[in-house]
Amino acid sequence: MSDRSRTSDTRSPAQIEADIKRRRETLAETLDEIGVRVHPKTVVGDAKAKVVSNIDHTLGRAYVGVNRVVSDVKGQLVTEEGTPRLERIVPVALVVAGVVGLFVVGSRRRKG
Repeated sequence: MSDRSRTSDTRSPAQIEADIKRRRETLAETLDEIGVRVHPKTVVGDAKAKVVSNIDHTLGRAYVGVNRVVSDVKGQLVTEEGTPRLERIVPVALVVAGVVGLFVVGSRRRKG
């Protein structure tokens, strides 16, 4: 209990009424805020915002990872001056051509 309620209340009826009115207004504002926070549209909006934020974060991390891999591959296939390293590109191209050739031959065998 507050000190006011323990001692005799020396407020006038008008002061008490004003205090009650002020407390009712504060309570109404609090209830309005709670109503907005638990409203389904607010809850859904907050959930959407959280999902979008997580997706943006994940995509950002994926972009950084892919960018790192591309930079590493580029570093392996191109010199610092920007000229291609044929001793590394030719074997990679041959392997890619071989894999594509195997897929083509395999798909033709399935059709026939």
